[in-house]
Amino acid sequence: MSKASNRSTIALNPVSCRPSRIADAPRSRLHRARASVVGAALLAIASTQVVAADTLTFMTSWYAQAEHGGFYQALATGLYRRAGLDVTIRMGGPQVNGMQQMLGGVADVIMGYDFQVLKGLEQGMPVITVGTSFQQDLQGIMTHDDVESLAALKGRTILAAATARSTWWPWLKARYGFGDEQLRPYTFNLQPFFADRLLAQQAYLSSEPFQADRNNVKVKYFLFADQGYPPYGTTMVTTQKAVRERTDVIARFVRASVEGWKSYITDPAPGNALIRKDNTNMTEEQLAYAVAKLKEYRLLTGGDAARLGIGIMTDERWKKTCDYMVSQSLLKPEVDCRQAYTLQFVRDLKVMP
Repeated sequence: MSKASNRSTIALNPVSCRPSRIADAPRSRLHRARASVVGAALLAIASTQVVAADTLTFMTSWYAQAEHGGFYQALATGLYRRAGLDVTIRMGGPQVNGMQQMLGGVADVIMGYDFQVLKGLEQGMPVITVGTSFQQDLQGIMTHDDVESLAALKGRTILAAATARSTWWPWLKARYGFGDEQLRPYTFNLQPFFADRLLAQQAYLSSEPFQADRNNVKVKYFLFADQGYPPYGTTMVTTQKAVRERTDVIARFVRASVEGWKSYITDPAPGNALIRKDNTNMTEEQLAYAVAKLKEYRLLTGGDAARLGIGIMTDERWKKTCDYMVSQSLLKPEVDCRQAYTLQFVRDLKVMP
């Protein structure tokens, strides 16, 4: 187009046969004006063209709730879109095996758990953790209000799901000298606990205590992380292949998700709207309670996140989790725990609280 423009702005004078710019000045100005209009139009068209976003499916570990808020917030506020991502969030549930879904290609990234990834490696699964939401796991025990400490539960009946035996129960036994005879099955029905003041039960920070509060039952909650329980909470897990072949996509997803968490803890309304759309049983009251607990316990912003930024993981923390699992025969000592995670996506994020 530029060559054509040069030819059209120079006309030959029929008398002198020399190029004459003076005689053609009006036409030259008109051409430049037209060229400017055409250029502006082309620029406007180019600016409105949508570059195809990279698609990514993220699967949560349970029905939508405040503990998933950062991801929903990133979707609701356009953080994923601005990162060039077309993200779909799929809810997990009691019958959904996220690891299988991811390895089967249904999901690109899943909401994971350190023990799950380490055991997956032991079984030959090519999975890896690329970031975390919470600096602590949200698991703990709920007791009636007369219990002063976790140590005071020695000899008392504790209601726990079967998965406890391969996660937090060995830690609790080793730390406080509890015995397997104390365990009874937890059926996710709080009525036995409400009826018997001698019972204690497993509890998620923002779930069972909320239900107890609404039933006017005074309780205490003991977060295992406060006593040194090492795993992270609500991590981001993908495949080793994705880390190799979609490095930039995973990096953008992790950053946008972490920024989503920072936004959510400040103003959760956009994320909560999507959470309630996905999970119609979730109430505004429970969401508000959960967000308050996330802030109170500084699950996003405490620990290493206070100085290194939200979403940070460290070699030291992962080693503690690995050492615990090996010490309790939950993991074979030959497993290379460094393969369970990578710090490349979080070490330089610096999304400060």
